[in-house]
Amino acid sequence: MRCFTLIPFTVLTLASALPFNKHSSAFDRLSLHTRHRRITARDDLGAQSASIPASSLPATSSSAASTTVAADPTTASASSSSPLPSASSEAPPPPSTDGNPKYVVAHHMVGNTFPYTIDNWASDIALANANGIDGFALNIGSDSWQPARVADAYQAALQSGLAFKLFISFDMSALPCASPDDAAALRKYITTYANHPNQLIYHNRVFAGTFAGETCSFGQGSPAGGWASQFTQHPELTGQNAVYFVPSFFVDPNTFSTFNDAMDGALNWNSGWPIQLTADSANTVLSSVGASLSSLASAVSSTVTKTLSQFVGSTDTDTQYLNGLQAMAPGADGSPRAYMATVSPWFFTHYSPQTFNKNFIYYSDSHLYPTRWESLIDNRDKIDLVEIVTWNDYGESHYIGPIEGAQPNSQAWVDGLNHTGWLDMTKYYAEAFKTGSFPAITEDKIYMWARTHPRDADAPDPVGKPSNFQLTEDSVWAVAMTTAPATVTLSTGTSPPQTFQVPAGMTKLSTPLSAGGIMHGTIERNGQNVVDFQPDGFVFQGAPQTYNYNAFVAVSS
Repeated sequence: MRCFTLIPFTVLTLASALPFNKHSSAFDRLSLHTRHRRITARDDLGAQSASIPASSLPATSSSAASTTVAADPTTASASSSSPLPSASSEAPPPPSTDGNPKYVVAHHMVGNTFPYTIDNWASDIALANANGIDGFALNIGSDSWQPARVADAYQAALQSGLAFKLFISFDMSALPCASPDDAAALRKYITTYANHPNQLIYHNRVFAGTFAGETCSFGQGSPAGGWASQFTQHPELTGQNAVYFVPSFFVDPNTFSTFNDAMDGALNWNSGWPIQLTADSANTVLSSVGASLSSLASAVSSTVTKTLSQFVGSTDTDTQYLNGLQAMAPGADGSPRAYMATVSPWFFTHYSPQTFNKNFIYYSDSHLYPTRWESLIDNRDKIDLVEIVTWNDYGESHYIGPIEGAQPNSQAWVDGLNHTGWLDMTKYYAEAFKTGSFPAITEDKIYMWARTHPRDADAPDPVGKPSNFQLTEDSVWAVAMTTAPATVTLSTGTSPPQTFQVPAGMTKLSTPLSAGGIMHGTIERNGQNVVDFQPDGFVFQGAPQTYNYNAFVAVSS
């Protein structure tokens, strides 16, 4: 695997309270995508109109408390948004203030699709489209079979009859980029699909992105010169093949202007998680309120949770990227610079030193996925596109699509842990981001998720506990979607049930979880249970055989 130099850059505002650590900088890649995907899937198979102003959104919740995004502004003290009917799945997203649609796309790892057929792609496209996702960013690496899977994806999108969009996201942690010939291989993807009906066209140009690539020079004197002369401004990429390039370059946003001729916008890959929050930095912050991470198992855990949850809702790095883009000169055709933010539900990876040497978590508690969505919706007039990280990156546990294809030897912490409950939740938030109003809730349901064993459990696992495991809380995290005011009860079977009076809307809830616990949630209205849900297959294991900080996710519908 390629090694990279970590780029030190301090994180501002909330993060400014943290001691500087180059391994927790918001612009470090921290091995995040560094490339367990470079093992081939073949090997894996053997191992197994104008914008509507955004509404105010509730503050981040604290433990055992609830916060609500109400469907009816009169039913809750929390701020709310007026509902709009759902848009047709065939219709493009409503335009933003500059006339361009707001898009929600999901990062799709082509490297995990070795056994895919067109039917597999068709299933993914239909499922994503039904849940408010407008397209896939097709992450491509260097495997010789990947171009055929990309061709299948475009063919499946065409056959779907949907306005579902695709674009190439070049994985520059895997693809070579030392010579002009390497750039020619990238240009070939653009020219091949430029006129495809399902190619994402943005500002009348072919949309494309990257993961990394900030050090690629393609044989030129600098990365900026390489990307400009060999890609964005190369004679092959003019006219109908002109590219609108929104890479994820891991650089200080204050230096974006050096890429004026090379990039049209920026993808803020690490904005989906509060990666600046580590066990050490969290304890430094918590010491100011007389607490520590060890308090997560004590009566003052709500103070700890409330303190850490501030980082989940922070938009500091979004602001830094927006400022960097604003400082860039206008594009050659006058097009504005696009900002693409990310949202992600989770992060855990558990590779041994003998394999990819990636064994760590990012803080994903405090209702990370819905809270990050609410921050994006609240700032939607500044954000052009949202990329969900990811559809199928099993190795890092942040997948929202079904478990299929070929895993990158991640079966030990992925199998049996379906995340499509988060996919179901996505439709609600994606529509709100694209339209500016939360849709009407027409069905009562409960979402619940939790890890599979206590934070401090010991296992005979030679890989060991992941770095920053101390950040995790032994809780069931839940979201109640209610059509009218109701009583929600969460129980685990090992502690007294917790009951919440909730208004209509989306309410974020949590309850403590201990060894032997289960998930059970009910929604009661007018003396009757309208939802009574206990997902099969979940027991909080007190004595695990391996460490697994991935999440079990379920939805009652």
